[in-house]
Amino acid sequence: MKATRRNRTLLGDCGRRFAGAAVILLLVGSPSASRAQSVDVAAIEKLIIRAMEDKRFVGLSAAVMSEGRVVLTKGYGVRSLATRDPVTPETMFAVASLTKQFTCAGVMLLAQEKKLSIDDKVAKYFPGLTRAKDISLLDLGNHVAGYRDYYPLDFVDRAMAVPRPTTSVIQDFATRPLDFEPGTRWSYSNTGYLILGEVIERVSGEPLDRFLERRLLSPLGLRHTRYDTRRDQPGQASAYTPFALTPPDLSVPEAQGWLGGAAGLWSTPSDLLEWDLALIDGKVVSPASYRLMTTPRRLSDGRTTGYGCGLEVRDRGPAVVLSHGGWLSGFNARNTFVPATRSGIVLLANTDSAFPALEGLSDAILPMLLPPPANVPAVSGPSALHAAVTLMRQLQTGTLNRGQIGAEFNAFLTPERLKAVSASLALLGEPKTVEVVDVGDRGGMEVATVRFTFGAEVIVAWMYRTADGLIQEFWLFRQ
Repeated sequence: MKATRRNRTLLGDCGRRFAGAAVILLLVGSPSASRAQSVDVAAIEKLIIRAMEDKRFVGLSAAVMSEGRVVLTKGYGVRSLATRDPVTPETMFAVASLTKQFTCAGVMLLAQEKKLSIDDKVAKYFPGLTRAKDISLLDLGNHVAGYRDYYPLDFVDRAMAVPRPTTSVIQDFATRPLDFEPGTRWSYSNTGYLILGEVIERVSGEPLDRFLERRLLSPLGLRHTRYDTRRDQPGQASAYTPFALTPPDLSVPEAQGWLGGAAGLWSTPSDLLEWDLALIDGKVVSPASYRLMTTPRRLSDGRTTGYGCGLEVRDRGPAVVLSHGGWLSGFNARNTFVPATRSGIVLLANTDSAFPALEGLSDAILPMLLPPPANVPAVSGPSALHAAVTLMRQLQTGTLNRGQIGAEFNAFLTPERLKAVSASLALLGEPKTVEVVDVGDRGGMEVATVRFTFGAEVIVAWMYRTADGLIQEFWLFRQ
């Protein structure tokens, strides 16, 4: 339900140790990983179990796909504290705002059939809404319409606990003054997706649950996915809220009428990965519609939003990444997919304090699913991590092995400079963590960005290596 929180927590895989060095934390599937097929399922499970323990989730369901094949699908914890029934891969969770990409796909299908146009103005369906003649259906899907979000808080307020027709919610929030001029800003608004869900119903002539089942869920064989805004149905997880670090209590649910096309779906991680794969393979919408769903909206001043229609689009780095988060009372969700490698990770939790941890887990696993960095030369010898740790230790002790560095860097590191560097770096002591956070190329060399954490001091190194493994530069600066 909520907008994607953009904090990027890094979770390391502990246990890698070099002689004489502190424990090294390396991101699972760091950017130096060779192929998506090298996914370390055991390491992923360790991350999940650690998060379950550290964050005290009630239950979690996870699935990972690598190159079109599901390599992990498993439940952790319990779906109900009352019954202690375990989470299984078939346990359905409310997926909250992951619903939005299904709603967008439904609108796209109707547009392909010429039953509507994504450029239709809202006034065609809801003439009484604010500036309805100036706002398109695509504006709603892109979150650039300006309608006030009816669910900006992270808990169910008193009004939302009372059943209400969806059209009444729309009438209330979409007849207020706009938050901004349409197309000038991006601001997450569930209200726009309530409107889109109602448009689907009016154009198709059937309730949203029936439309989604008939046009999307059943044709794709998603047997554990359904549109149902009720709770405590067979196969569903119960929902919990631990407020301010207190033990989890059963959550107060959103009442009937408040979720609609914004957040009404229940599903499992494996079903959602099948959905992701079908979407990129053209089994859901046409190529033109898919491009529209996955193209970030450009605002009137030229900025892009990083958001298409129901999908966050990260288009920097080695590959495009499609992602979305979800938050309802008692439920959190995260779905991330890499079309280039046909790989993804879905995490669903029945604890609504899990959102940051799910983002962190997803981002820690994601590099394993990416293609190798383009044009980065193969380098002989040790890994970038090992080479960086070894050289840092030598600089700290002043015992430099000059055979491992290039001629120009050798000339740059005069005995006098090495002595000064050693005196400075030795004060830092042993690094607590070391992470290879990026690998790229420049001038025909591998360029690794390596982060050393020494207590409160963080030092970043740019390490340049030629194909023969020689280090041509090791530039250090405080972060």
